[in-house]
Amino acid sequence: MNPRAAAGVTPAPLNPLLTGGAEYPFVTLDRKARELVPAGLKPINFSIGDPREETPEFIRETLKGAVTPVSSYPAVPGQPELRVAFTGWFARRFGVRLDPETQVLPANGTKEAVFLMAFAVVGRDGADPRRTVVIPAPAYPVYEAGARFAGAEPHFAPLRSEDGWRFEPDHVPDEVWRRTALLWLNSPHNPTGATLEQPALERVAALARRHGFWVAADEAYAELWFESPPHSMLECGLENVVALHTLSKRSAMTGYRSGFIAGDPRLIEALRRFRPNVGVATPDFVQRAAAAAWSDDAHAAGQRARYAAKRELFLAEFARRGWKVEASGATFYLWLRAPGGDDVAFVERLLRIGLVALPGSYLGASGAGFIRFALVPTLAECREAVERMRRAGAELER
Repeated sequence: MNPRAAAGVTPAPLNPLLTGGAEYPFVTLDRKARELVPAGLKPINFSIGDPREETPEFIRETLKGAVTPVSSYPAVPGQPELRVAFTGWFARRFGVRLDPETQVLPANGTKEAVFLMAFAVVGRDGADPRRTVVIPAPAYPVYEAGARFAGAEPHFAPLRSEDGWRFEPDHVPDEVWRRTALLWLNSPHNPTGATLEQPALERVAALARRHGFWVAADEAYAELWFESPPHSMLECGLENVVALHTLSKRSAMTGYRSGFIAGDPRLIEALRRFRPNVGVATPDFVQRAAAAAWSDDAHAAGQRARYAAKRELFLAEFARRGWKVEASGATFYLWLRAPGGDDVAFVERLLRIGLVALPGSYLGASGAGFIRFALVPTLAECREAVERMRRAGAELER
């Protein structure tokens, strides 16, 4: 027996964020799936944005050829070839030229970058009152988690159906902006698939520069569009702005954990100094594969075509049933108004036929009454899912 325990010494407390609070949404959903999906029926998972498409062969072959006999720690700034490949893609895609030495930094996928961002921009000495992180909601849960672990105060700006699920900065009071350190902007938006046009991005950039806060533009879905190519926040200039990009969705490389932060060189330099405390870049062989992926645009267009086929399949089925899809002009998500109005109850009905989707309320109160379908299963699985819905008939709407 531990002698200190026997003596009744109380162990040091754990961070309360790890011992209390709400369960992570996908953990809750996994538990419900285990309870409700009938035994022997294979679930088809539309809940999480993890593509089931194959990573293009040329990327996999590049990775295999880059594995060396001796493994070393990757450098924090990443390989120069990777930074050049990323900036080349950014110039082709958005018409913005970035300096690969001072304006970009690789990340181990954007999830890590999202979580750590508030640590870099929210002070802890109390001298600066700007401790607020503004989060348009419903939202990716890691925006809030990163803010809370960094000791910041989240302020949720509800997105609304009547605004097309687009962020309206005028809905945030000036008093909040004056104490804001960071705004998370997500276009194309997860979970709704809404996008912000250039004038809206310009308004946000001007607001950030007037009040002095940072904008972190999560642009992970910039290559998954179906109506018109989305803009980047960096088209409005780099001052007070960084954009986050990833290969997870563009190139079906979620497991490779390779992304980028790009923008204002002041924040890029601060993140470069911060990064050795928490890790390094992705392995060198992953960086070689990532450089190949950023250098090729044809495979991204192919990915988009595959998602378009799945999207049309579900849009037709939902329209046949009279179910309403809102926004959803980009990303691989469909934002569906829950039949009957209760998103959790509707997802539970789907689980009973082996289909897993995400209740909008799991991503924030303003998402209540909606369902997010991530069109990541294969096309064959999507067809099977539609067939299950048809066999279920009206039972799904009760």
